[in-house]
Amino acid sequence: MLSCKLQYIYTISVTCCRVTIPASITMACNRKILIVAYSGKGHINPAFRFASRLLKLGVDVTFCTSLSVVQRIDKETIPTGLTFAPFSDGYDAGKHPNTPLQQFISDFETNGARAVAEIIISATAAGQPFDCVVYTTVIPWVARVAHAHGIKPALLWCQSATILDIYYYYFNSSEYQSLISSNNDNPTFPINLPGLPPLTIADLPSFLLASCPKEHEFLVPVLKDHIDVLKISPTIVVNTVDELEFDSIRAIENLEFLPIGPLIPSESYDHKDSLKYSLGMDFIEKTVDDQYDHIEWLNTQEKSSVVYVSFGTIATFQMEQLEEMAIGLMAIRRPFLWVIRDDEQAERVRKIDGLEKQGLIVCWCAQTEVFSHQSVGCVVMHCGWNSTVEVLVAGIPTVAFAQWSDQETNAKMIEDVWKIGVRVRTRERDGMVEGMEIKRCVDMVMEDQQMKINAVKWKELTREALINGGSATINLQTFLHQVKN
Repeated sequence: MLSCKLQYIYTISVTCCRVTIPASITMACNRKILIVAYSGKGHINPAFRFASRLLKLGVDVTFCTSLSVVQRIDKETIPTGLTFAPFSDGYDAGKHPNTPLQQFISDFETNGARAVAEIIISATAAGQPFDCVVYTTVIPWVARVAHAHGIKPALLWCQSATILDIYYYYFNSSEYQSLISSNNDNPTFPINLPGLPPLTIADLPSFLLASCPKEHEFLVPVLKDHIDVLKISPTIVVNTVDELEFDSIRAIENLEFLPIGPLIPSESYDHKDSLKYSLGMDFIEKTVDDQYDHIEWLNTQEKSSVVYVSFGTIATFQMEQLEEMAIGLMAIRRPFLWVIRDDEQAERVRKIDGLEKQGLIVCWCAQTEVFSHQSVGCVVMHCGWNSTVEVLVAGIPTVAFAQWSDQETNAKMIEDVWKIGVRVRTRERDGMVEGMEIKRCVDMVMEDQQMKINAVKWKELTREALINGGSATINLQTFLHQVKN
């Protein structure tokens, strides 16, 4: 028995039936791929959606992540045929709030490296070796484990191609690293990197800035390791669309980007089963009632009238900031759907006089279904990459309220490259976003016709990538061809 508790391995299967399989899919049937995903929702969901795409092409897929994740997955959202190989990362009940992020990621690596090695060895001994090991952002050590056992690694990058380019320039050029490091406290200092849009220091990932919190500094060597292991295998499947980042994808010859996005639930298109919109998992308990309360509320609102406000699963705010948001939402005099994940804060906000007469406050929602609902006319969000892709696919004008990591760069793209939204301005003395600033931004994106036209353009282009002959399908076939050869 393997120490990674392989007794938990199981496969979701269905009754076999006779079908006609296209030649391209038949070619993929003898591929066997191991996907190793970090346990954050922003990594699990795109990894799941990638696994689902591979399964539809007849690939044998094993999904490896922490036991705490697998235990929380909504079984109804699991793609048919997916095999799980979970391991204990030392946090089987989930990360404790008091556990430092550095310790958590370190423990994930220590336990995960051993587990992944044993999974590879076991598959090889059984005469069913993996052809490729795909690993997500934050766990570059997987590439070395795969390489040590003679298996080709490939990176599933869960952020934009532009972000990876920035890290590549920073860690591979002393000139660019010195330029950024010596000016990282000057937000308006211009940074021009070959093949990328014009940037300023403020547009860069937060880990490279002087304002980066001390507890996040450990992530800089992790990101450097991501760049270093690409020397083992430069193949990068990335959740983006060729047209979205055309120049960034081609900016660096040494990086082999294969844009296979948008990685979104197929249910986003056909609406066959809205219970599957989240495709994978959420880190809080939810019920069918939780979902349909807000969907039924959206059904009562006029077309393109609702302001949807959500900041992902990680961002936290002081109560003062939430109160400013409430002031802004009251001032816009439009219906709103606001996700506040902290129950205590949500209750305090609900007590603000008159607020809930205008909108609905929930602790969870089916985001991709909300994005595709006809009543939603604007999104106020943190600009995490998965949400950014989903907004582009939905074609919704956006107020960018970035917090950390890659989010300022994504906000820059939203405002100045794709031109579907606007960034909030923070108060200089304390970084607070005032209520009237939120009102200004919401009014702008709700009334700007050109932003709406741009949003529709990107909606059409991102969806075209998924059709047969689209860039996503072509690049996925290219990836599978590389895997076998």
